[in-house]
Amino acid sequence: MYLIDGNLVIRKATTDDAEILCKWWNDGRVMEHAGFPKGLGTTTEKIKAEIATDTDARRRRLILEIDSVAAGEMSYRIKNEGVAEFGIKICDFSMQNRGYGTRLLHMLLKHLFTTMGLTKIALDTNLKNTRAQHVYEKIGFRKVAVNLDSWKNQTGELQSSVDYELTDREYLKLIQPQQLE
Repeated sequence: MYLIDGNLVIRKATTDDAEILCKWWNDGRVMEHAGFPKGLGTTTEKIKAEIATDTDARRRRLILEIDSVAAGEMSYRIKNEGVAEFGIKICDFSMQNRGYGTRLLHMLLKHLFTTMGLTKIALDTNLKNTRAQHVYEKIGFRKVAVNLDSWKNQTGELQSSVDYELTDREYLKLIQPQQLE
């Protein structure tokens, strides 16, 4: 996969990306909303081994480039026939709040729905992550559940999450026909 929209690129992560992924995933500021305010504590070697098992049909880790520089990561995981979960993190804080996340999500959604033939995307986010919720809702995701105090982060603090879904039909109705070209 290699998706391009102007200055944005989404590409498959390779073992060469393990070092930058390790840096991001071990940074508690980047990983806080995912429940890891102390970071994941992973290693480059573990990440290389995980990337080596990626397949388009099961799970794929992706690198987000902005102006030819790695600025974040996405991943998707096929849950069952036609349904996937995904996540996104713009890890370079200087690139956040500039509209890149919305554009990158549209790029991936278009690919998952039109090229891969998926029929539904499900995701969740921390209830405190209002910026992500705004973006998901702007794109057309439906809020299907709010899970109050449903899990604990790595420091034992209760956290709440929001579940979202978007079907291919809902998405394709929302976007302009020229966006499908």
